[in-house]
Amino acid sequence: MNPDVVTIGLGYIGLPTSALMASKGMQVYGVDVNPEVVKTINQGKIHIIELDLEEAVAKAVNVGNLIADIKPVAADTYLIVVPTPFKGNHEPDISYVEAATRSVLPFLKEGDLYIIESTSPIGTTEKMMELIFRERPELKGKIFLAYCPERVLPGNVMYELVHNDRVIGGVNEASTEKAITFYMQFVNGELHPTNARTAEMCKLTENSSRDVQIAFANELSLICDKADINVWDLIRLANKHPRVNILQPGCGVGGHCIAVDPYFITSDFPLESQIIGKAREINNYKSFWVAEQIKKAKHAFQLEHGRPPAIALMGLAFKPNIDDLRESPAKYIVQKVLQDAQDEDFFIVEPNIKDHQVFKITDYKEAAEKADIVVFLVRHKEFVGLELTEGKVVLDFCGV
Repeated sequence: MNPDVVTIGLGYIGLPTSALMASKGMQVYGVDVNPEVVKTINQGKIHIIELDLEEAVAKAVNVGNLIADIKPVAADTYLIVVPTPFKGNHEPDISYVEAATRSVLPFLKEGDLYIIESTSPIGTTEKMMELIFRERPELKGKIFLAYCPERVLPGNVMYELVHNDRVIGGVNEASTEKAITFYMQFVNGELHPTNARTAEMCKLTENSSRDVQIAFANELSLICDKADINVWDLIRLANKHPRVNILQPGCGVGGHCIAVDPYFITSDFPLESQIIGKAREINNYKSFWVAEQIKKAKHAFQLEHGRPPAIALMGLAFKPNIDDLRESPAKYIVQKVLQDAQDEDFFIVEPNIKDHQVFKITDYKEAAEKADIVVFLVRHKEFVGLELTEGKVVLDFCGV
């Protein structure tokens, strides 16, 4: 018997979505190019940290509603949830989406539904439609194609997949309606119909909006450093205004969405996207600036004490309380500081991971105790209220 859905890509979105659909009684066939990932999932285990996910996957696999494999099979619905990385100078690379589409091409039949969830440049869904009809002209006007971006928060994905509103854009009205009927089976949030191009742009707009707002906070932090003003106090007080809501600055912007998606706009519309492009520059610069501040503190300590300092670099994830290091500014800063290392002792801390291929991970309490300079890069819950002994140099870039 054919499954109801084939999911291509079993990463941070594909696996939770597959487990959620399976929990609603749908037969889901998950596909991933990594045989280790496939093996792990078929054992009812998971390869990523995400609240409530392990339980959902174990249950779905045990009752037989979720099977993982490295190749797709025939189904009624195909969900493309693969990464869209960069090539060249921040140009989006849709080759994974194309490869995923080609992998399901032989199985497509009349009445099937094909949906892209991968973040994509404007026009990607139409490009894939052209590819499908070029290779399988007999399907023209006989299958349904749509775009529906995810908008979930790592660490709360299982809840948000169900409860967040979704924007669903088909290549025509019939496709939009068909896709809405599909998502109604497992999403409780409101489903908003539109066309494919608007849905693609909507995803990029949401993350660019966040990037611009964070850039404003990061720019303020650079100004406040020069003006000898505490940026955290400043923002707290400015936000007492009823129509002002400034975000918190950090050591840059990371993750596979906010630090990436604005480039999907600036690459296609370089002249029009002035603010969006500048925000990317500011947020990237902030990470470089933080690394420079750490180096300055290191030299100042050495001059004052006549010895190299021990430095604790607190946090590697791209945001608080998760294990995801993708596009992480903290990771970039640690690498930048280590490139300049001489005789100093470095303690690298990330409480959400046990070990790392490149960095030796130290327990946060031990690092804070042994270090002369404590640098807070990510506002993990473990660091908030951490008691430090007198005389330590503290560099707080995330409001701990």
